[in-house]
Amino acid sequence: MKKYNFLSAGLLLVLTSLSVAAQRPAAQATPSPAQRPPASTAPQTSPAGTNVNLPVSKLAVIYTEEFLDPKSGILKFGTVIAKLNGEFQKEKDALTQMSTRATQLQEEIGKLQNAPAGTPIDANSVRTKTEQLDQLKRDIQRRGEDAQAAYNKRRAQLFEPLQSEIGKALQAFAVARSINVIIDGTDVPLSYAADSINITRAFIIDFNSKNPVTASTTPPQ
Repeated sequence: MKKYNFLSAGLLLVLTSLSVAAQRPAAQATPSPAQRPPASTAPQTSPAGTNVNLPVSKLAVIYTEEFLDPKSGILKFGTVIAKLNGEFQKEKDALTQMSTRATQLQEEIGKLQNAPAGTPIDANSVRTKTEQLDQLKRDIQRRGEDAQAAYNKRRAQLFEPLQSEIGKALQAFAVARSINVIIDGTDVPLSYAADSINITRAFIIDFNSKNPVTASTTPPQ
C-alpha cells in the first residue's frame, strides 16, 4: 500500500521568530542643530549595499516519510492506521474469500478441461463454471474498487486531525529553536544536506514524548 504523505509536496515552513526590527542596529541619538555638519549642496550618494539589513536565517531539513515508520516514527500514526484497518477488516476478509473461490473455480475448470484421455469432457459444467468465474471476477473488481475508494476517503478523514496536530507541533518546535525555514527532503530533491541540519529524529522524539500512546489511545486489534 502506498504510504500516505500527510504534508503537501515541497513543504516550506517559513517562521518569523526573528523580526527585521530586532536585527537592525540601535538608533543613534539625533544631533543638535549646532552639532550638525554644514549642509552640502552636492548630491549625496551611498555605496551599493550601505545600510542594508540582511535577515539572519536558520534552515533545517526534515524527512516526513520517516514519520510513518512503525518502529521509529510517530507513534500516533500506528494507532490511526490500526483503527483504519480495523474498520475495513470485514471487507478485506470478504474480498479474500471471493478471491479464494475464484481460484477454486479456475482449478475445477482446469481439471475438467484436462481430463485423462478417453474421459468425456462435461461441456455444460465447464461452461457453467466459466460463467461463474467471469461473473465473480467482475464482482471482485467492482467491490475492490469501491472498497479502495471508501478506504482512501476514510483514511483522509482520520489523518486530517493528526496532520494538523503534527503541523502545529512542528511549527512550535521550530520557533523554540529559532529555525526560520524547514524543507521537507521527502518531496524536495536535495543534492546535499548535512546531517547537522536534519531535525527528523529530534522532532519525532520530541513529538512522541509530548504525545504518548497509551492503552486508552490504542484501538483494539
